[in-house]
Amino acid sequence: MKKTELLIPVGNMECLHAAIHNGADAVYLGGKKFGARAYSNNFNEEEMINAIKLCHLYNVKIYVTVNTMIYNEEIEEVIKYLNFLYSNNVDAVIMQDNGLIELTRNLIPNLEIHVSTQAHNHNEAAITHYKEIGCTRVVFDRESSLESITSIKTPIEKEVFVYGALCICYSGNCLFSALNGGRSANRGMCVGSCRLPYKLLKNNKECDTGYLLSTKDLNTLSNLKELLDNKIDSLKIEGRMKSKEYVAIVTKTYRKLIDSYYNNQEMILTKEDQEKLLKTYNREFTKGYLFNESNIINSKTSNHQGIKIGTVVGVNNKRITIKLDKELTQNDAIRFDKPNKGMYVNSLYNQKGLLVSNISENNICQVDNKERIMIKDLLGSDVLKTIDTKLNQELNNIEPKRIPVDIHFEGEIGKESILTITDMSHNKVEIKGNAVQQASNSPISKERIEEQLSKLGSTPFKLNSINIEIENNIFINIKELNELRRKATEELIKIREGKEKTSTFLEIPNIPTKTSIKSEISILVRTEDQINIALRNNITNIYTPSKELYEKYKNKGNVYLRLDRVIENHEDYKEERLLCTEFGSIIKYHQNNNIVSDYYLNIANDFTINKFKKLNVKNITLSIELSIDQLSKIKNKDICEVIVYGTPENMIIKNNIFNIKDEKTYLIDSKNNKYGVTYDSYTHIFNHEPINIIDKINKLKGFKSLRIELFEENITQTQTIINKVKNML
Repeated sequence: MKKTELLIPVGNMECLHAAIHNGADAVYLGGKKFGARAYSNNFNEEEMINAIKLCHLYNVKIYVTVNTMIYNEEIEEVIKYLNFLYSNNVDAVIMQDNGLIELTRNLIPNLEIHVSTQAHNHNEAAITHYKEIGCTRVVFDRESSLESITSIKTPIEKEVFVYGALCICYSGNCLFSALNGGRSANRGMCVGSCRLPYKLLKNNKECDTGYLLSTKDLNTLSNLKELLDNKIDSLKIEGRMKSKEYVAIVTKTYRKLIDSYYNNQEMILTKEDQEKLLKTYNREFTKGYLFNESNIINSKTSNHQGIKIGTVVGVNNKRITIKLDKELTQNDAIRFDKPNKGMYVNSLYNQKGLLVSNISENNICQVDNKERIMIKDLLGSDVLKTIDTKLNQELNNIEPKRIPVDIHFEGEIGKESILTITDMSHNKVEIKGNAVQQASNSPISKERIEEQLSKLGSTPFKLNSINIEIENNIFINIKELNELRRKATEELIKIREGKEKTSTFLEIPNIPTKTSIKSEISILVRTEDQINIALRNNITNIYTPSKELYEKYKNKGNVYLRLDRVIENHEDYKEERLLCTEFGSIIKYHQNNNIVSDYYLNIANDFTINKFKKLNVKNITLSIELSIDQLSKIKNKDICEVIVYGTPENMIIKNNIFNIKDEKTYLIDSKNNKYGVTYDSYTHIFNHEPINIIDKINKLKGFKSLRIELFEENITQTQTIINKVKNML
């Protein structure tokens, strides 16, 4: 029976050890480049080789993230890196860039590819395509429900996130960080815009404030049986930037319940288990969209909450007095709920003011008032423990995993001794020794041989069984027995770690340069006034997200319907003009419709352009994250569209998280920037200002189309923008 995989994140070697020895079936990690967690420690090439060997020694699979948006100038380097990973026996790579996926399938066909959640995997059309080109697994959007995931019938492995931090925006669709923090989430450098405080305005009235985009953490332990019953192939824990203690406790807890399930035992999650998880890291927990829970925001704080251990009952400039519900230990870390300030308990005092190392529950303790927090701000505040010293010591004091082996030894006078070691994976090592001698006075016993060969303490192995077959009255040197054991265990380690594959030179196909003589203009409109101005100005392509406007005007010009960014079930469009915003729509509609791809598809290199070109896409809109310099390096300009003006959509969010009806809605950040918010079937957050590179159009020669993306512009503003673009051509 194929069992569901427990997949654990690791950001460094310490976390890798914690994952392996607490029961991971597989781990995922990143190198120093091309992974969607650029600020994790990550692994250099030497560390990566060691990590692969260590995982394979313990029969743990290892997947490496190569899941960022890829630029033209990086193609050669990333292919070299993928070849390095393949040569060193990585079990799979996790990727999002469609062009890189296709190029890798052609150049390194035996390298297994898992399609990253960054590729926005949520419908049958896209997933079927990935299966057809040889990908073996898809990682579903965190927004996908278990019901929608199990409804996908494509025979491909399904991986879902089951624990850890959530993104509020659909993965691969967030531009907030890139446009406002200067660091691209699609390049692994997210600044965490969703973890900042905001004000919510409706019709110019402030109606909410706080961490309005900050999600609770996902925790599916109470629904784990349902996931296992539905035979999800891989359960993925989030957390490549988390601590080794986090990795240890989450792995250990999921391992315990999964093993209980497969052993037909009751899956018991104890109160102690739950408290350990809370202490290690939580922003409060949610079952998430996976189990149709809509209240996923913790607007109170974006910090780790820990667990409540007491209440502040007294404060002065020197000390804070706490009535404890749970124990507190010196060097624990605590946070005060009301002022949301935290500290390490370097010095702990009892009720009498004497220094102690630990105070048990239901007692009074004192800690230093390091921040000189005012009485009015602190009195009555809940005290949260955010680091538990004793728990961390327990989690770091793990018993190393041992690999069971069977040992067989043969000793016959006049013949070479033979030591055979076999593991549970049927790997077998046979080592021959010297010719066995007849004993002259003190023959060696079976028990003595067994004692020596069973000494596996310094190896990763443990004895499952041992069988000694020897003639009577033989002599074998103890030193020789030790040497046989050493050679056998070393050879078995090498076999389990795997041998490096032969590396081959990979020739990257040449991309011919193709440019247009003159650029045409495209425009996205949202109102009837805007579409009428576009028609009067003979704009080549007109896009609209309004089905009503599309149906009314599609025969009056080259008008396209912009499709939704999340489509679980595609309609049957034929002979229509469609602006496709997600990959499944490209696959579904490219044969029977005139289609254009939108900037949400994160297209940033010529190999992805070529892929979309083969799918009969007429205009391929490039990522708005590309700089002018990066745009200049695109060779296939003759089919590409560049946005030169527009208010881009920073986020698309499942559900109506702000309960918007017909109000004019905005988010205001700490710098007083004002982000427009709309709701149809999803919440959309637009940037606080338009991007505008109209004055740089002379540097964009050769591109097929230049797009204007309108938001709230009126008639005059729309005409002015069109005139500016025309004047620059």
